[in-house]
Amino acid sequence: MKNWRNTALVATAAAAALTLTACGQDQGDRIGGQSVGAAAPAGAPGQGGDGYGGAYGSDAGASAAAPTSVAGQLAVWKSGELGDVLTDAEGRTLYRFDKDTPNPPKSACEGDCAKTWPVVTADGAKPPAGVDATLLGVLTRPDGTKQLTVDGWPMYRYAKDAKAGDAKGQGVGGTWFASAPDGKKAAPGESSSAGEPAGEPAGSQGGDGSGDAAGGQEQAPADRAGLSVRKDPKLGEVVVDAKGMTVYRFTKDSAWPMKTACTGACLDKWPIVAPVDKNDTEGITTKGYVTFKRPDGKEQQTIDCWPLYTFAGDKKPGDTNGQGVGGTWYAVTPDGKLVGAPK
Repeated sequence: MKNWRNTALVATAAAAALTLTACGQDQGDRIGGQSVGAAAPAGAPGQGGDGYGGAYGSDAGASAAAPTSVAGQLAVWKSGELGDVLTDAEGRTLYRFDKDTPNPPKSACEGDCAKTWPVVTADGAKPPAGVDATLLGVLTRPDGTKQLTVDGWPMYRYAKDAKAGDAKGQGVGGTWFASAPDGKKAAPGESSSAGEPAGEPAGSQGGDGSGDAAGGQEQAPADRAGLSVRKDPKLGEVVVDAKGMTVYRFTKDSAWPMKTACTGACLDKWPIVAPVDKNDTEGITTKGYVTFKRPDGKEQQTIDCWPLYTFAGDKKPGDTNGQGVGGTWYAVTPDGKLVGAPK
């Protein structure tokens, strides 16, 4: 009888220790974030910017100082005007240029052009769900930059796209078009073939690359993990849900014991994040990644044992209107910490 009691006490203590470890310790491990592996180079390195001309000139040396952006985990968002559009890890629209060539891959955008159309580097590039990884490739530019290609077409962003969901570069100069997930030109319904011109939206400008063709879009990126990471230009890395909406924590909650201080009318402004399977996450810590039952009986997802919410005031992917509200609500880092909260 005594031995049975001792065994039970040991088991209980072990379970308590595991819970404490999950919900009371600092977190450091992350999953995801690997660089593209299966994608082989799409072709020979580029040979410079001698094919452009026009307002941008062809000064290849100037491209060394031009801005670039990182591809990361690619995603797809569905636009009512453009169809399926390829985006980078920040939800920014990716573009292709008609004066480039896909076979062999070659960029005709150098000098000032590359300042207006920042090169998307292949760093950490991974295809969206359902897209063949072999479509992704790398073009080595004259300055050594490794540019992402999709089915051979070099990828760019547009400097006038200020946020996720913008597609102001669509149709600029009759040569710049949003890319579909397979590297073809984005188009409603079936994507147009790589060699066929896509229709220009009303208001597209001339060939100087400075016009705004399509207004900003507000559709959510598709094919994201249930919880993943977005690099916000002001806040840095923040957690987002499957729709690309920013995830928040409430400083009045507690992680140990797990407890929520947001109930009743609070939930109208701060909807809870429902449980997300651990295997449906990308780039976040999974230590202390548990759910807990709220007073109303609903299950809520946590990171590092802190309850997670979204904000009703965020209307589209990329919004961070909940950041700092009331001095108690903050976006969440991939390891579950508060972003920008006072020390």
